[in-house]
Amino acid sequence: MKRTAFAAAGLGLALLLTACGSDDGGSSDTTTSSSSMWTTPEAPKIDLSQYPALPAPSAPAAPTVDCTYPAAGTAAKEVQPPNGTAVSTAGTVGVDLTTGQGPIGMTLDRGEAPCSVNSIVSLTEQGYFDNTPCHRISTAPGLGMLQCGDPSGRGSGGPGYRYDNEYPTNQFAPNDPASSNPVVYPRGTVALANAGVDTNGSQFFLVFEDSLLQPNYTVVGTISDEGLATLDKIAAAGVEGSTSPGDGTPTDTVTIETAKVA
Repeated sequence: MKRTAFAAAGLGLALLLTACGSDDGGSSDTTTSSSSMWTTPEAPKIDLSQYPALPAPSAPAAPTVDCTYPAAGTAAKEVQPPNGTAVSTAGTVGVDLTTGQGPIGMTLDRGEAPCSVNSIVSLTEQGYFDNTPCHRISTAPGLGMLQCGDPSGRGSGGPGYRYDNEYPTNQFAPNDPASSNPVVYPRGTVALANAGVDTNGSQFFLVFEDSLLQPNYTVVGTISDEGLATLDKIAAAGVEGSTSPGDGTPTDTVTIETAKVA
């Protein structure tokens, strides 16, 4: 798989999001080390009121769905694909991340993204996220997020399988031009990183500032107030220089020590 770009409202801003299903250690490494932080002047803020919110999700059509998780690349950490038979579309499930910077609680919504939530829960229960880094942070205008879920820390690792996009991508008809228009992913959103539509794996991002993206990133849930405080602390510590100002590795190392289903 390849790295893909966040479409930041047509601003000419190429903010790269990596979420690959194999750990090849190649040129898609987004964690280039640097001893200095970006010192370029702060870019002007984006007026997000010009852009629409995420579309309202549809109610689940059935109490369960069957999910498919075809093989994709080599797993960055040995893990089994989840059972995709009769996956519930009802209710929510909590996943608590313990990091060296503080706790991050997540509430995942089975109704909006049952196959995605099923995968995250399975990976959590297998210890996939334990002792893994959050390898990327962005504090650039229009994109405030921390990206985690790759045990390799390179931004190229995945679980060895993939699965399709769900909400909000499934709210648009195929080839609907509106699916290419940016929408606001609000502060507190948990969403999946990908390398293109229907290439989801293990990587996810935690939104700590309202962010402008095409609706091609599956929303799986929300972040607790305590978790947002942790993310604000991480963001305030800064970004190590990478390919773009305000986008790189967290200055303060962020490691998911444990991930537990609540």
